[in-house]
Amino acid sequence: MTLIELLIVLVVVSILAAVAWPSFRDAVHKSRRADAMSALTEIMQAQERWRANNPNYSGTLADLLGARTTSRDAHYTLAVAADANDPRSRYTATATAISTSPQGSDTGCQVLRVRIAGGNITYESLASGGTANGTPDPCWAR
Repeated sequence: MTLIELLIVLVVVSILAAVAWPSFRDAVHKSRRADAMSALTEIMQAQERWRANNPNYSGTLADLLGARTTSRDAHYTLAVAADANDPRSRYTATATAISTSPQGSDTGCQVLRVRIAGGNITYESLASGGTANGTPDPCWAR
C-alpha cells in the first residue's frame, strides 16, 4: 500500500464515522430515556398505592420512593407535585436529565413529565430551555 491509498482509506473511514456518530448518539439517548420512563412508571404505581390508603395523592417523593431522588441508573432527577387545587385526582411526576450525566446532552428531551388528571394520563417532554415538544411527542415514542 502506498501512502496515497492509506490516506484515501482514512478519509473514507472519517466520513463514515462522521455520518454514523450522530445516529449512534441519538440511539444511546433514546435508550437512556427508558430509565426516566421506568422511574415515572414507578412513581405512578407508588402514587396509586399511596392513594389507596390516603384521601389525596402525595406531593412528596419521600412518601413514594423513600430517600431516592434519582432514577435507577442516575441519569434523571425525579420530582412529584400534587395539584394544590385538586390533590384527590391530580399530580405531576417529572424526570429531569442530570447535567453531569451523559444524558445531559440530550437537548431535545431534557424533561420528561407525566400528568395525571382525573384518571387521564398525559405524557409530555421539554427540550432544553423549557420549550415544549410537539404532538405527537418525539421523546415518548416507543
